[in-house]
Amino acid sequence: MAYNILILGGTTEARELAARLAVDPDYRITLSLAGRTAHPAAQPVPVRVGGFGGPAGLAAHLLAEKIDLLVDATHPFAARISANAAEAAREANVPLLALRRPPWRCTEGDRWTEADTIAGALQALGARSRKVLVTLGRQELAPLEAFPQHGYVIRSVDPVDPLLDVPDVTYLLARGPFTEAGERQLMRDHDIDAVLAKNSGGSATYAKIAAARDLGIEVVLVRRPVMPDAPFVATVEEAVAEIAHREISAAKRGV
Repeated sequence: MAYNILILGGTTEARELAARLAVDPDYRITLSLAGRTAHPAAQPVPVRVGGFGGPAGLAAHLLAEKIDLLVDATHPFAARISANAAEAAREANVPLLALRRPPWRCTEGDRWTEADTIAGALQALGARSRKVLVTLGRQELAPLEAFPQHGYVIRSVDPVDPLLDVPDVTYLLARGPFTEAGERQLMRDHDIDAVLAKNSGGSATYAKIAAARDLGIEVVLVRRPVMPDAPFVATVEEAVAEIAHREISAAKRGV
């Protein structure tokens, strides 16, 4: 009987993990997406779109679908979803594995400021007018309206709706991964003197950090939220190895 895995996704790592596992007939994989992106990238396994109705709904789904392992490979800032996953796994008595990419680390040449919230990051930009590249995601932009002195270049996968009530804003639609050369050109084209982003980690969007370092541009990062306690790995490779170990252990127990 196949080892039944539900991956909570929406990240590059979730898609890569699903693709790696899908080629093994010992696994039955379902990838769950929240549905916040209008046109998500093609996925290599069956996909479920939409919420579960909180921890109780997710726990019921785990039991109904006879899930052997729940993998939380959601975004590092999806704290509520991760908390729901941890609670649901406990309630359903289903093992949980979190795939958490490491945060970016400040290196020589970086000009970084860090804050705990988006509002705090905006305050850190200062009172004078700045031209800011914003990559926070389209659903968390409302705090920008309290800082209308800045010019904003907002990049998102889907269109921002509603549009912001600020005097100077440019909207760009793009999906990573991005190149360092492309990011440098974007920053030059728009006279960017600050980057406002979440410390998401990973390689898909790191190019903006490297480009800002090269151009001497300040980066203001929002720190990650505290995540619930759970067994975790940092890379897709580690996740594949850990899942194989768990599947073998489950088979030996006759689960």
